[in-house]
Amino acid sequence: MRPLAALVSRPRRAWSTLVLALVAVGVLFALLPKTASDASPEAGLPGSSEAAQVDALLDDFPSADSTAGLLLWTREDGGTLTDGDRAAVQARAAELAELSPVPQAVRPRFSADGAAALVAVPLDAAAADDVDALAAELRGTASDDLPDRLDARLTGPVGFQADIRNAFAGADLRLLLVTVSVVAVLLLLTYRSPILWLVPLLVVGAADGLARFVVTALAEAFAIPVDASISGILSVLVFGAGTNYALLLVARYREELRSTERRDDAMVRAVSAAGPAILASGGTVALSLLTLLFAELAGNRALGIACAVGIVLAMAFALLVLPAALVVCGRGVFWPFVPSPHGRPPRDSVWGRVGTAVARRPATVAAVSLVGVGVLALGLGGYRVGLSQTDQLLGAPESVTAQEALAEAFPDAGTAGAVLLAPTDGVDDAVALAEATPGVQSATPGESSDGRTRIDAALDGEPQSEEAFAAVTALRDRFAAESGDVAQTLVGGSDATALDARESAQRDLLLVAPMILAIVFLVLLLLLRSLVAPILLLITVLATFFASLGASVWLFQHLLGFPALDTSVTLFAFLFLVALGVDYNIFLTSRAKEERAGHGTRDGMIRALGATGAVITSAGVLLAAVFAVLGVLPVVALTQIGVIVCIGVLLDTLVVRTVLVPALVFLTGDRFWWPGRRDGARAAHGETTSDPQLSAAR
Repeated sequence: MRPLAALVSRPRRAWSTLVLALVAVGVLFALLPKTASDASPEAGLPGSSEAAQVDALLDDFPSADSTAGLLLWTREDGGTLTDGDRAAVQARAAELAELSPVPQAVRPRFSADGAAALVAVPLDAAAADDVDALAAELRGTASDDLPDRLDARLTGPVGFQADIRNAFAGADLRLLLVTVSVVAVLLLLTYRSPILWLVPLLVVGAADGLARFVVTALAEAFAIPVDASISGILSVLVFGAGTNYALLLVARYREELRSTERRDDAMVRAVSAAGPAILASGGTVALSLLTLLFAELAGNRALGIACAVGIVLAMAFALLVLPAALVVCGRGVFWPFVPSPHGRPPRDSVWGRVGTAVARRPATVAAVSLVGVGVLALGLGGYRVGLSQTDQLLGAPESVTAQEALAEAFPDAGTAGAVLLAPTDGVDDAVALAEATPGVQSATPGESSDGRTRIDAALDGEPQSEEAFAAVTALRDRFAAESGDVAQTLVGGSDATALDARESAQRDLLLVAPMILAIVFLVLLLLLRSLVAPILLLITVLATFFASLGASVWLFQHLLGFPALDTSVTLFAFLFLVALGVDYNIFLTSRAKEERAGHGTRDGMIRALGATGAVITSAGVLLAAVFAVLGVLPVVALTQIGVIVCIGVLLDTLVVRTVLVPALVFLTGDRFWWPGRRDGARAAHGETTSDPQLSAAR
């Protein structure tokens, strides 16, 4: 860390570093593209996916350039449609037909009980490029001049796509504003200074802004599908992790200012001491994110690249720009609590007293902590993955309420569907096999292209439900077991796409999770020079993950009403909790290793807990609050990720790092650092080294 520390070794150098950083950031801001990200996420299935193959083949069919909107009319009181209502629907259908390339197909259907009317409007896919305008036109036409208390609602592909885009519309700005507000308030409460909180906030904000532009440039250059959800998570991660690094550095800088006259010398010591922990923490997160490059889903790969860039920039700003800014500002930036070598010594830390209490009964504390974590993990008994189409958005968007009403009024029209592509020579056999498959209501052959014929199959259950997935799986199994031309039939469609995305997400989790654990283990091994410590710390991190996931599953099912987790949630929660959760263990144990050289393992851990407890707690609360910000968007997946990470970070910060890790250190003693040198043991018996720099290095 000496080269980094040298950049702020004198105020003049700090000024130069700060000016150069500002110029570089300004140039990049000016030159990098600023194109907005796509509003809604794509599935991003691999080419091996059967649904992806069907989508590719459908591009050559005549209907490839078509989509549809479903309009449903019902009375507000749920009553039967009157003659006037029916006449109005007929008139609206005639107007809607003018928007369709197939006007003769736009005809109203009335439900058996006479309480609802349905019009399916075939549309040109090119018109759906601006789906917001198309949805607005359909809704306006369907709602124009209706009788009192007769409502028109839009659902189907156009309706759902429009509502999903609306859910992400302005997501970047909303998340950014709420995140900045949360960080500003928590920094102000942490530092209790009207000036100091601005410095890390501006530095981290600059890192976030630059990360957005860099990621946008990479997305354009390499065709990376960065959507609004990825951009939102990027900002949350940069602000959360970047502020954590800033808190650790500022805390160490304040500590050094209490024993050093020159602020530049204090910063050199702070960067030299805190820098390795920040590099290890940020490196762990960045490398863990890059494991997503091995994922099958393009969205997962895009998230890994984007967030890894953000973490690297957050680290760079925390270790280069922030130290220079603090040195330039001088001690007065801490006003009214300006640290000074001649000031009153700090009071005993409450966390030091906690460490002393844990040291008296480490076995009891460890046992109670593990039991509590285990109880929370029991919630995994209700763990389920996979949300239906109507469960993926919070609130009551129009497409969801209309789909639910449509399924009730028109059972045959509100069900899931599959698109089968069969060899034209075997289409009759394919239709017969499909109709004989459990979960399939009907199969209707349609247009042909390049030796294949499209078959539209109606399935049991609502779209993207377990019943629909079971029918898709049964169809694929049935055709795979056949011989001849019919065995070449492919099963795709929106429900098959959702099923393939879920299975790809599960494979990504099984592939990426062990890689993340291996990276965390290697980083801890290199940082702590111990075999025992990384194993124990990994166990605590995994315990935190399972406990937070179990607690969240219970919360989702019994309080928030989510029937299951979204397909991507488990992987992202594992990634963020393991990679970010180990940060606090790194902050604590790296300081304990430093203190061990002069005070032994037991007292070194107590001193480390006393020195880092407040800043780690503040960092954990801030990170938890920042991830909770994801809940401001009406998207179930982001809300679930935010809740799980929030619970996990608080659990790790307030329980695991506070009492469980120190208890394990007290129980294992010097064996915790095995096979490291036992300098701490000699120090405990008065054999301290005379070279303070050598002691710190050890």
